[in-house]
Formats: sequence, C-alpha cells, structure tokens
Amino acid sequence: MINKIIESVEQQHLKKENIPTFEIGDTVDVHTRIIEGEKERIQIFSGTVIMNKGRGINETFTVRRIVNNEGVERIYPKHSPFISKVVVKRGGESRRAKLFYLRDRVGKSVRLAEKRKEKRTEKPAAEQAPQNAELAASAT
Repeated sequence: MINKIIESVEQQHLKKENIPTFEIGDTVDVHTRIIEGEKERIQIFSGTVIMNKGRGINETFTVRRIVNNEGVERIYPKHSPFISKVVVKRGGESRRAKLFYLRDRVGKSVRLAEKRKEKRTEKPAAEQAPQNAELAASAT
C-alpha cells in the first residue's frame, strides 16, 4: 500500500504522453537522450525486454542484448525524461513474468517465438440482416 501523499507528489512527475506500451519478451528499440556538454544526441539500444518492475515513478524495465558474445543489460526508468521513445520492433511470446533464463542461453536459443496476431473475422452486413429479420419475425 502506497501512501496517498507520496502518490500525489509522484503524480506530477509521471509521463503523461509517450508512455511506452510493450510486454515481456518484446524486442524494442529504446531511444535515449544523451547530453554531452552543450550537445544533445539520441542513442538507440535494441534488445529484448526481460523484466518489468515497480510501480508509479519507480517503474523500471530491463532490456537485454548480446554484444560481441557478451550479454548486456540496461535498466531504464519508464518515466525518465531521458527516454525519448520506445519502439516495439517485434512481439515475443512469453509465459513468464521475468525472463532470467535467457541469461544462460547463447545464439538462436535466445530468440522467443513471435506473437501471433489474432485476426477478427466479422460477418458482412448482408449475413447479419437475415438473422435480425428472423428474430423480429419470431418475436411477433
């Protein structure tokens, strides 16, 4: 249970727009603003989301990727002003809340199955009309 006073103070600092929407197992590009002296640039870190943690202003997510046969993980605060955007490149299917088992894997075994896109098949209006007419006829 979080204190109401703390929650009201945190509310001012939460991001209102551009809140990243992704799930565990998704492959994402995290665009981070880096300020070096007076110059500012965007650096992109691509990887798989292996963990979400916390709530409110303390909410973080961990992104993992392999660089030069070495695993690299970065933890980002979700409401950080230095994160300009998070782009979901690929949806990964996962049955777990934390994907720490990926730390022991190398090569192709690191890949997760891609999420299936559910296709909704709606009936055309011509097929729906006779059903409604039958209901109206049976009601009288």
